[in-house]
Amino acid sequence: MWQAWRNARVQQDPRTRYYIDPVRIIWQSKEDSSRLERTELLLAGRDGQSVLSSPMEKACILRHEGSAPGFLLDFGTELHGGVQICIAGGSNKTTRTARLRVRFGESAMEAMSELGGTTNATNNHAVRDGMFEVSFMGAEEIGNTGFRFVRIDFLDEGHFVQLLSVRAVALMQDVEYQGSFRCNDELLNRIWEAGAYTVHLNMQDYLWDGIKRDRLVWTGDMHPEISTLQAVFGYHDVVPRSLDFIRDQSPLPGWMTTFPTYSIWWVLVHHDWYMQNGDLSYLKEQKPYMTGLLRQLAACVREDGSVDIPNPFLDWPSSTNPEGVRAGAHALFIWSMEAGGRLCELMGDSETGELCRRIEAQLRKVTPDHNGSKQAASLLALVGLLDPREANQEVIAPGSPKGYSTFYGYYILKARGEAGDILGSLDSIRSYWGGMLSLGATTFWEDFDIDWLNNAARIDELTPEGKTDVHGTYGGYCYQGYRHSLCHGWASGPTAWLSEYVLGIRPVEPGCRAIRVAPQLGDLVWAEGTYPTPYGIVKVKHTREADGSVHSEIEAPEGVRVIRN
Repeated sequence: MWQAWRNARVQQDPRTRYYIDPVRIIWQSKEDSSRLERTELLLAGRDGQSVLSSPMEKACILRHEGSAPGFLLDFGTELHGGVQICIAGGSNKTTRTARLRVRFGESAMEAMSELGGTTNATNNHAVRDGMFEVSFMGAEEIGNTGFRFVRIDFLDEGHFVQLLSVRAVALMQDVEYQGSFRCNDELLNRIWEAGAYTVHLNMQDYLWDGIKRDRLVWTGDMHPEISTLQAVFGYHDVVPRSLDFIRDQSPLPGWMTTFPTYSIWWVLVHHDWYMQNGDLSYLKEQKPYMTGLLRQLAACVREDGSVDIPNPFLDWPSSTNPEGVRAGAHALFIWSMEAGGRLCELMGDSETGELCRRIEAQLRKVTPDHNGSKQAASLLALVGLLDPREANQEVIAPGSPKGYSTFYGYYILKARGEAGDILGSLDSIRSYWGGMLSLGATTFWEDFDIDWLNNAARIDELTPEGKTDVHGTYGGYCYQGYRHSLCHGWASGPTAWLSEYVLGIRPVEPGCRAIRVAPQLGDLVWAEGTYPTPYGIVKVKHTREADGSVHSEIEAPEGVRVIRN
């Protein structure tokens, strides 16, 4: 067999397949003209092996007597992949197949929806609603998308079918969760885990933005994602593979995905990746593109220190505030010149490094108006153009988490962390990201507004009368209604933040040769966890003493120097 492949281009899928049984049946049709029998057998944990013949009483029977019989399954958690449907037989002896309509949903209501309409259900980027044929005495695998819920309808009028099993086929990287976080607040523990799982699901062939949509490599999305990935998994080759992919797809003088700021994120991801992993040879491979990009960015800075770029962009919710967007982009330019200057010295290009430092100095002569944007004020505070405490007190903290976004929520939290407002940050994490969990989420969403909680139905139920279907009703820009992704890696920020600001672990020398441990517990009594480094696992436990001080126990592997604050 292997000899037959010797002239073929063969790649082994780095991911692992898992079969997952449904945990409950949320809904099933009840019309007199559509009958279902023994649907409870779908929860019996059967595998996908069909049989030559099956007694009727050992199968779930769907009878189409004028209306299509159907049911809605819940697999208990967000997944990436599809379903395996196993059929024994049926009454259609002509085709010896069953025609099924299969609908996937990240919410129960999305799986029950029709394409289009005001709720905007789509097949964009991945088919999640289609008609399929399944052979008698066979099992078919259907779908490749992000989902938790699956609705199946039997379409052959005048016939019945014997259904043996429906299982999810989950496709994901088999990786160890080396990082961890635990504290005396169980909600924060769940939030850390949900953020970790959100990124894990998006670690597919490449590091995607979302597993339903867009299933693309976006460098802006990657920054919070790799911050979480580093805190949870340490190293994974999906990151350099994705960085190289988007580099090769974005030849200069073009910008990555049309946004100059997203080209900046590529520089910043490389900086953080080098600090975590210390792979200088990989960094030097980026020299031609990196230095060319930094010179291109430098050319966008005017003599007076202002920035002139096409298509300025932070995130979608901030786009209605163009003055704030320009201020945030200015801060990102400073961040990129600061990081780029360091990277150029490491890559042996002192000339471009000096250019970066000169342009950074020019940029720092200007403090643009954030115009009330929490996103912009946070970036300006992080690069030192605003005092973090003043920015937090005057712009970021008031009304929080109102004005947050799931992407820039990470940088808002970082700015509040730099201001020392750990308690306020924890309260926002509980309200905002905890708000998604309170609606039944198991992963974090492309966007969320705290006002969506008002009169909201859970995403794991059919919307009761008088309640609001959050998924179908809200969203904006490119993610209106059911097109909205409910598993988006850029929303994982609290996972990285809790490891960095509460556990207090931060690499300060490349490859984690030195880490700083500076815990800030806020209102927590204790917090403990682990952090992966190239040398092994760092373990910490922080406990608040009776006098208010924090006692820390720290274990670090050989090769890692610990700096305590």
